[in-house]
Amino acid sequence: MNINFELYKVFYEVANEKSISKGAKKLMISQPAVTQSIKTLEDELGGKLFIRTPKGVILTNEGEELYNYIKEGMSYFTNGTNKFISLKNLEEGVINIGSTATISEQYLMPYLKEFHNKYPNIDINITNDLTENLIKDLRNGSVDIVITAIPDQVINDIEYKMITFLNDIFVGGKKYKEKKFNSLVDLLKEDILLQKYPSVTRNNFNKFLKDNNLQCNPKMEVVSHGLLTKLAENDFGIALLTKEFIKDKLNKSLFEINTNIKIPQRKLGYAIKKKCIPSFTATKFIEILINHN
Repeated sequence: MNINFELYKVFYEVANEKSISKGAKKLMISQPAVTQSIKTLEDELGGKLFIRTPKGVILTNEGEELYNYIKEGMSYFTNGTNKFISLKNLEEGVINIGSTATISEQYLMPYLKEFHNKYPNIDINITNDLTENLIKDLRNGSVDIVITAIPDQVINDIEYKMITFLNDIFVGGKKYKEKKFNSLVDLLKEDILLQKYPSVTRNNFNKFLKDNNLQCNPKMEVVSHGLLTKLAENDFGIALLTKEFIKDKLNKSLFEINTNIKIPQRKLGYAIKKKCIPSFTATKFIEILINHN
């Protein structure tokens, strides 16, 4: 039996108001339309739902049983609608963001802060992992959005949108403030500090070396961009760091070392699943990212 939901809605309001005329007013439709809807529903079900009285209508025994079920169903519909509106207005909810630890620590904080200030009731979950693992999380729905370097190769089911460019530069502490190198080859003979593979910065640098037939044997390799920064500040050597992540330290505790070859820029962006509408929370976070770049 496939009965139009609108007929149940009419039945529910008339039963609540105990009056066809009051039910019609609540539904904002004509009284004859309500009467016809009740008759149609009774015909579909094969039994009487109301008994007319001088003061209005009352439910039959069978109508009372039906009403108890419809009442519960209407409560679910109302609660579901209210929940949807609450989520839409970002009065509650959750956003699941994936990024590397470096991006979370060095880039995302201002945007997370603005989002939290605007929508304090939204829970923010951040997953830090390798980019390849985060893309898997995006596919299975564990995260809503991934903030990541945009890869050169196309991934069929993932859509990337650029936010900004990132620039990897060589820097050193005060020991290297006045030091100059005629070429990158000469610079690479120094104590070079790098992030470990498979960091995006390291991948980009390895490709750059290969394209330019250069070699680099780093003096030290570490996982953390933050630790690499500290090592450079303390004169352990020359580090390859992302300029945008250390801008507050440049010309203070760190100094950019110029060379005759520039490392190609990287594109930082966000990734979402193709053919998938982002959640309300993810959409608002994307707006914040875009409006500030």
